[in-house]
Amino acid sequence: MVLSEEDIQERLAELKDWTLKDEKIVKILQFPSFMEAIDFVNKIAKIAEIHNHHPIININWKTVRISLKSFDVNSITERDFSLASAIEEQIKKDY
Repeated sequence: MVLSEEDIQERLAELKDWTLKDEKIVKILQFPSFMEAIDFVNKIAKIAEIHNHHPIININWKTVRISLKSFDVNSITERDFSLASAIEEQIKKDY
């Protein structure tokens, strides 16, 4: 389901440090080391596979940027927020 701008803003308020940028929901994380960043990305990859919804992931040394958008409908959907919530659960669990 495609979400309205209002719905997106409401859902973003429920997540920690996610923002709306370039028509995607985005979270940027900093890690103590490159290997910890890579370990995190590997965990996110497994979560994405379970959800059958895959983020754009950019890694720059110790910084990981996760971007979510449902490209099949060219919009932000419930799937994006479902995956973002699962990512947040992993962050709470490990960090």
